[in-house]
Amino acid sequence: MSSAENVKSVVSDPKLVEERRHQIIRAATKLFSEEGYYTTTILQIAREAKVSTGLIYQYFGDKDDILFLTLKHVLDTYENEIPRQLEGLTHPVERLCRAIWAYCAIVDAQRDATVLAYRSTKSLRPDRRGLVKDGETRTNRLIEKSIRACTTGGFMRPINEHLLSYQCVTFAHSWALKYWAFRERYTLAEYVDEGIQLLVEPFLTTKGKTALARIRQSAAEAAGEHPAPDAAATATAGAKSSSD
Repeated sequence: MSSAENVKSVVSDPKLVEERRHQIIRAATKLFSEEGYYTTTILQIAREAKVSTGLIYQYFGDKDDILFLTLKHVLDTYENEIPRQLEGLTHPVERLCRAIWAYCAIVDAQRDATVLAYRSTKSLRPDRRGLVKDGETRTNRLIEKSIRACTTGGFMRPINEHLLSYQCVTFAHSWALKYWAFRERYTLAEYVDEGIQLLVEPFLTTKGKTALARIRQSAAEAAGEHPAPDAAATATAGAKSSSD
């Protein structure tokens, strides 16, 4: 592990370290998002977390450590959860739709941390900024790989896969960044449905559109519903399965 990744703790019990750090990071994320990174103090974080400032310094060296682990946790969740959501899925179109759904669902569960990543990554020391960028790049490659499988399989016309993957990622992040505008208009499932219509469907070949129609039919039947012609049932099915 590089020195940039290493956040030292005085406490040696791994389970206790994980629990306490989670408690402190949750409080810090709220304050960093609401008050800003630079104006938030360790004392404020301690009060929000209902611990002493001395206890915080047992688990973190400084505020940079707290911010870094907060952002790293989000990126680790993307890297671990998106592949898990794709397990057992073999069709490229279904895998792409589910990957977009999984990304958006993670953002929804960590909206404050997602916003914080946009606002405060630049506040990290340079070596840690590099690690955060590397983590984001690895996540984007998961989406890019799904797009490439669609193009090579003839389900999607040739396209700039790298650029489209970033469009999908930006779309997912926007759920958090513009949640104030979206929450009154869409549920998360509706938002993902609309995104698939905008970002995936226009690039599908006839073969890809036929495949997506079959996937929607299957998902709707599994849910005991009639398929909606203008909704990406794959994403909706993902929403239901993740909440079961």
